[in-house]
Amino acid sequence: MKSIKIKNTSKQIPVGKIVCVGRNYAEHARELGNEVPEKPVVFLKPSSAVIFSEESIIYPTFSQEMHHETELVLLIGKKIKDASKEEAENSILGYGLGLDMTLRDIQNELKKKGHPWTIAKCFDTSAVVSDFILKENYKLTLEEEISLTVNNQVRQKEKLNLMLFKPAEIVQYISSLMTLEEGDLIFTGTPKGVSKVEKGDQLKAKISDILELSCKVI
Repeated sequence: MKSIKIKNTSKQIPVGKIVCVGRNYAEHARELGNEVPEKPVVFLKPSSAVIFSEESIIYPTFSQEMHHETELVLLIGKKIKDASKEEAENSILGYGLGLDMTLRDIQNELKKKGHPWTIAKCFDTSAVVSDFILKENYKLTLEEEISLTVNNQVRQKEKLNLMLFKPAEIVQYISSLMTLEEGDLIFTGTPKGVSKVEKGDQLKAKISDILELSCKVI
């Protein structure tokens, strides 16, 4: 079982389920030709998709168009269901940085047929995560900037405060749909600038000077 590492501690927490939010930045929704949603768009990834900073993203043989999506990731610290806003906020144990790798050609084909996007999102190495920082050690203001470079060229760069649904809102909404438990990860959506990656590309992501990750596509 894979475990989340907490920065500056020896603590590790086993990864539970991975819940992802799509279209949480208006400009990203528009760049893909989607409507801006009234509620969070929710999908899942398996824990088997997780890899960590400095590991390699493996390009699936059944796709020709893999995209990067860099995101703030929430680490849930306790079991909640049908949470209030305050309970949702209190359930967030820490913050991480993630890459939701997406097979855009497969996703678009499935969407045209009205089928779920699962195949485009659940492949091995499709969920890259950094070490996490505990909320008790860092107060997130949403003024932080999330960014991604590919081969040192900036692809994504945006303030977290442009999220349509903020962290506690996201957790509260997801808890109305399913029980959240310790070790669950919530990917909170990506800003504009998603684009194709190729084998050999080096990806580096940051949230201000707080979190960072690096990985290579092979």
